[in-house]
Amino acid sequence: MLPKEIIKKIRRIEIKTSRMVTDIFAGQYHSMFKGKGMEFDEVREYQPGDEIRSIDWNVTARMGHPFVKKFVEERQLTVMLLMDASGSSYFGSGGQFKNEIAAELCSLLAFSAIKNNDRVGLIIFTDRIEKFIPPRKGLRHVLRVIREVLYHTPQGKGTDIKLALEYLNRVMRKRAVCFLISDFFGQGFQQQLLIANKRHDCIAMTVTDPREQVLPEAGIILLQDAETGEEFYVDSASRNVRQEFEAAGKRMREERARVLRQAGVDIVDIRTDRPYTEELFRFFRKREKRLRF
Repeated sequence: MLPKEIIKKIRRIEIKTSRMVTDIFAGQYHSMFKGKGMEFDEVREYQPGDEIRSIDWNVTARMGHPFVKKFVEERQLTVMLLMDASGSSYFGSGGQFKNEIAAELCSLLAFSAIKNNDRVGLIIFTDRIEKFIPPRKGLRHVLRVIREVLYHTPQGKGTDIKLALEYLNRVMRKRAVCFLISDFFGQGFQQQLLIANKRHDCIAMTVTDPREQVLPEAGIILLQDAETGEEFYVDSASRNVRQEFEAAGKRMREERARVLRQAGVDIVDIRTDRPYTEELFRFFRKREKRLRF
């Protein structure tokens, strides 16, 4: 039985994100991610007028007379949400932690998907695979997804994006739209992201807090690495220390952007101190413009 505060939180997010889907993103999701292509349905006996190239030669050889492959238009999508629940996601210098914004993004995308009658699945990961929910349709299923992104207690602290992508490629044989939501405090995942983006339509949603970019001038302060637990003191009154902190953060963000660009994925940059709706609109407009041409 879920605690009452978790049930209330699920309800608040359900109301907030479903309203956003209805009032703000109506039509945007469908136009950007509508099903496309053809999907194998069955084989049937050859009929005059069928194309020769549609003949299934293996079945024809077994049966002794021609059979053709029948395809149907693929109208429904599978949407996979990959949410980073590592220690660094439990940080935020404003009104929300990064993991809370990630949960809202998952909810918004899940409600958009079921409104379009698509399937939704979830992978929660840290330095291990924490939770896998196979894709399904329906409101009850989406509420389960929301419950897990809010209520799941991760066992790991680190970030292993490579492992998450390898797992995605193992469990998802058919093409899916995959949203990878993370602060990307991990390395060595570029090759797996390239492979995943060839099989699927991958979108990287980076979640960043301003305190990860600028160190406040507050004298001697204790910092802790949320993923390793390592603690160390820094003198934030030192201009050199603050500049080095900013330079290190900038290098990390530039390297993150380089890896994502080289993998060919779309990027949505989310900050904890700004409304994420603006970045989502920018992303939708960018994809719409690209589809036109």
